[in-house]
Amino acid sequence: MATSGGFVVGLVFVLCCLVEICYGIITFSSLQKTLVITASPTPGQVLKSGEDQITVTWSYNQSFPAGTDSTYKTVKVKLCYAPISQVDRAWRKTVDNLAKDKTCQFKIIDKPYDPSNNSFTWTVEKNVPTATYFIRAYALNSEGHEAAYGQTTNADKTANLFEIQAISGRHVSLDIASVCFSAFSIVSLFGFFFLEKRKTKMSQQK
Repeated sequence: MATSGGFVVGLVFVLCCLVEICYGIITFSSLQKTLVITASPTPGQVLKSGEDQITVTWSYNQSFPAGTDSTYKTVKVKLCYAPISQVDRAWRKTVDNLAKDKTCQFKIIDKPYDPSNNSFTWTVEKNVPTATYFIRAYALNSEGHEAAYGQTTNADKTANLFEIQAISGRHVSLDIASVCFSAFSIVSLFGFFFLEKRKTKMSQQK
């Protein structure tokens, strides 16, 4: 079984290497910043996962020199961790190689690129953890490779950031369990008290 598992891991590694050799490594620094992205959260706003919504709008930067968006076939809009939420969290790290970058782990939308239909409202999913975020969009070409991007923050990813607070029913269940345990403890205490009192009374009668 161990040998079989090692073979599978080795095969996956080889396939990943072949993909990088065939298609090349796509780096974030090589992309053109030709998408203009706006989002509804105001800087510093706190949203609640599972409840609040984010409206995202994207468009092509017409002032880009000799540019065109005719090669854009797909747009992917993602929710991304800001640097403040990456401290001491290796699983949120930023890497120039897009295949290994973990900054943008939450997909808002993935759809054909259409300049006339460029807005989408997304309800923040419940599995989004509490952190500071911004919005980024990637434009993909006909081969499915990232060709351009745009984001709601600046190059240093310090402006126009907003926060999402995770909502979970776990604290409710913990509160219920705590109440039940406390009630059980009180009942047990009184039960032992009355049993001891009864034993004492019976021993006195003898």
